[in-house]
Amino acid sequence: MEKYKNTALSFEERTEDLIDRMTLDEKCSQLIYESPAIERLGIDSYNWWNECLHGVARAGKATVFPQAIGLAATFNFDLVQKIAEAISDEARVKYRIASENGNRGIYRGLTFWSPNINIFRDPRWGRGQETYGEDPWLTSRIGERFVKGLQGDHPVYLKTAACAKHFAVHSGPERLRHEFDAQVSPQDLAETYLTAFKALVDVGVESVMGAYNSTNGEPSCASEELLENTLRQKWGFKGHVVSDCWAIRDLHEYHKVAEGPIEAAALAINRGCDLNCGCTYSQLWILKALDRGLLSEETLNTSLRRLIMTRMKLGMFDPKDNNPWAAFPESIIRCDKHRKLAKQSALESIVLLKNNGILPLEAKYKKILVTGPNAGDTKVLLGTYHGISSHLTTIVEGIGGNAPENLTINYITGCMLDEKPTVEKNHTEYEAKNSDLIIAVCGLSPYLEGEEGDSIRSEDEGDRIQIGLPENQVKFIKDLASSDTPIVLVLTGGSAIAIPEIEKLVQAVIYCWYPGEAGGEAVAEILFGKENPSGKLPITIPRSIDQLPPFEDYSMTGRTYRYMNDSPLYPFGFGLSYTEFSYSEAVVEWNKSIGSASVKITNTGEREGMESVQIYVTPPVAGTKGLPKWSLKGVEKTALKSGESKIITFPLGEKELVFADKNGEFKILSGEYTISMGGSSPGERSTELGAAVLQKLTLKL
Repeated sequence: MEKYKNTALSFEERTEDLIDRMTLDEKCSQLIYESPAIERLGIDSYNWWNECLHGVARAGKATVFPQAIGLAATFNFDLVQKIAEAISDEARVKYRIASENGNRGIYRGLTFWSPNINIFRDPRWGRGQETYGEDPWLTSRIGERFVKGLQGDHPVYLKTAACAKHFAVHSGPERLRHEFDAQVSPQDLAETYLTAFKALVDVGVESVMGAYNSTNGEPSCASEELLENTLRQKWGFKGHVVSDCWAIRDLHEYHKVAEGPIEAAALAINRGCDLNCGCTYSQLWILKALDRGLLSEETLNTSLRRLIMTRMKLGMFDPKDNNPWAAFPESIIRCDKHRKLAKQSALESIVLLKNNGILPLEAKYKKILVTGPNAGDTKVLLGTYHGISSHLTTIVEGIGGNAPENLTINYITGCMLDEKPTVEKNHTEYEAKNSDLIIAVCGLSPYLEGEEGDSIRSEDEGDRIQIGLPENQVKFIKDLASSDTPIVLVLTGGSAIAIPEIEKLVQAVIYCWYPGEAGGEAVAEILFGKENPSGKLPITIPRSIDQLPPFEDYSMTGRTYRYMNDSPLYPFGFGLSYTEFSYSEAVVEWNKSIGSASVKITNTGEREGMESVQIYVTPPVAGTKGLPKWSLKGVEKTALKSGESKIITFPLGEKELVFADKNGEFKILSGEYTISMGGSSPGERSTELGAAVLQKLTLKL
């Protein structure tokens, strides 16, 4: 038996044997995402491009969970891991069935280019919905659990292979992404942009995807500093690196660091980009790079070794009986367990931003008008990079299905997503005046925000020029408010929506993101009080674009809750409940390098609810020397019955107290740290909005 087929040997030994048996032509054929078969060695063709941002995407039916930004809003790490486990269950079944039918095409494999752990530094970025928000600690913890759920905990095999993208300083503008050079200081690089990538490397993520843009003068997919010095040498990453799609072509067409495709391919491989999503690593051009001495066979073998190792770990060279997931039945796809997870995650992602007491809806409302451009639209359930579900429940359908029988519901679209009306008469205003309550479902849509080329109604290649509602929606809500009928505003979207004028006109605001297949049910159950909202904002919502630095500026100064000096409309970590929580008896203990912080939380309201207890650390001289004002360092989501109390304890050791200096080195600082614990980020705005935040415990080092 050939060594590479001998399962008694290590993956490393088997990989070396397989590489030794391959011809140079065969080696050169395997570094592109559409890797052809090598029949004489029994190597099947394989397409490396697969997506599963919030469910197996673009591969037919699958459970559709809330978009990534919605998963972040749950602040529930255990739930995120369960969702990733469900996704990888469905992925394994799809891969098995596709392989048995000879379908080895795109989106049918096991190497998934998820999660997106870029920091959502600016709400104008259309792809921010794919991320876990603006905070590096939260992004790290959710990303870690997502990777663990995808890759599994088997001692030998990977369940699927996860990918941390887009390495590393990448968050728009979309229209410039192929040529843009993000300039970032060593301090911001370490403190903000690299944190989550380091965390995922530490938990064993199998793959890292390079970004389109340059960082500090080097294209990210051919960056000596990022790929060689940081990822490989400093962090010890052993997996493979893949380019973003057609990003290697950008090296010569836009970044102008290579003369043509041959030079671009050689440069990227030499810098450690092993796999090309695109066409530049064609067999012909790699052979020419070798022939011209631009690339050595030894370096080629290094990249090939990493790619084969991934396929080995996925069990692609082993008998099916060895695979612990080979027997998963087709019925696992969209099974009851997974659909319940979709609903639970949608429920926990919904953020209650304002409530004057109108929610949950009371029996006195007998006639409700449901209106707005997004009430009956399935697109706002899905977001980007999604699968296909046969049970999409729109928001108006959810309301209709959950409403009491004696309640009359009328549904009128009312206005378009972003256009002026084409008729002179609009019956919505008449219906508004003759209703007891209005539920207006407005906001954004993947038509308005998303990736370059996908958001077909965007004015800026998927990004947003303004961060408020489209003007016609603003006018629409103002017109509704003139009826004097109370309004509950339901917002859909994947980024911050500035509504300073509108929020004064409505009695309640909930943000449901792009909530997945069960989104309509979840929204309705929150509105009617069957469930208590518990979502928290993973982003800051500014009052207007005037509170933001220029989009192209990658400095963190003035950005996100960690560095912003202005008072936002809604702060990071904020989210109301139908019950009330109080915090007391906070204690900080410290003994050399080991410490803890604890706080007592009490449900002082009348109904059961869940609260995400948060701990923030403010370093000495915060807000100066490039240091953040405060940083999230722990979250514990807990359920409490009315009147119940719990003691929540957080670790508070050296890793919670280090901050990056001007050189990007993490250090514990001398002086007084401030420890804040509560239900939102610190600051006056959280207090103004009614969030319980216990502040100003100090720790002097």
